[in-house]
Amino acid sequence: MEHEIFIIDDENNLIQDAKEAFKGEKEYKFKRAKAEKLESALRNIPELFIINEDSVNISALDLCMKIRNDEDNSITPIIVLSSKAEKRHRIDILSCAVEYYINMPIDKDEFYYTVRNILRLINTNRRVSPLTGLPGNVQIHAELKKRLSNKEEFAVLYLDLDNFKSYNDVYGFLKGDEIIKFTARTILKHVHACEIENSFVGHIGGDDFIAIVDSKKSESICQDIIAEFDAKVTEYFTEEDARRGYLEVANRRNIIEQFPLTSISIGVVIVETKRFSNILEIGEVGAQIKHIAKTIMGSSYAIDRRKSD
Repeated sequence: MEHEIFIIDDENNLIQDAKEAFKGEKEYKFKRAKAEKLESALRNIPELFIINEDSVNISALDLCMKIRNDEDNSITPIIVLSSKAEKRHRIDILSCAVEYYINMPIDKDEFYYTVRNILRLINTNRRVSPLTGLPGNVQIHAELKKRLSNKEEFAVLYLDLDNFKSYNDVYGFLKGDEIIKFTARTILKHVHACEIENSFVGHIGGDDFIAIVDSKKSESICQDIIAEFDAKVTEYFTEEDARRGYLEVANRRNIIEQFPLTSISIGVVIVETKRFSNILEIGEVGAQIKHIAKTIMGSSYAIDRRKSD
């Protein structure tokens, strides 16, 4: 997984040191931005900001506050590097919700482990579902916003399970969690089989998932996910239910109703340049196209191929 890190440095002094400290670790992508162009860096919603206070003409305090006041970067961690050793100044910087203050000149080992440890905490605390280990809604929204602002073309897969409530009613929530984890593994496997560098898989919550993939590969990914899901989901049912092909569930009137075995539905939105102005519009179309997929019996997918005006 790539880690995008923006270094705010007007004199280009720090980025070479950073790249040298992480030499050979290609997943760490350091990008430089001048302080006066902070807005451009904010639009990319990186995983980490590093500010070289010694090289910027704008107050480091002001830069930190601009990052913290930006809705999409309000929880993006910040490291400030500075040769100012006065305690009062360090406290002023840290009071802006800055994670670390490192005195210059930097020690490359200290810098290396500070950056690594911050990103490790992000991955364990902010970005993952405790059940599946997948990024949650904060990172899902950030990922979509970043791609829209960069005018990328991509496909968004909205996935959820059919008749999942009936499964929970019969087998209980612990068994339901096992199907959700199985679903996450299946999605990850087939998204990453096609492209690992620029793909993304997130867990919206419950039995809802999202994947961002190359639009040209979206249909084959849907087909592969469905094929494996249908082949293996019966392992989570009793032999009797799997053989019968449906569940029997008593409703509120104690009348037995029949529900098909759990299946998966996928709605695919092809995002072309200029078609969508924000992620809410993508989500609305995604809900519509997934609803179409869910009207089809069994596991299925539907693709919205409408072009931009």
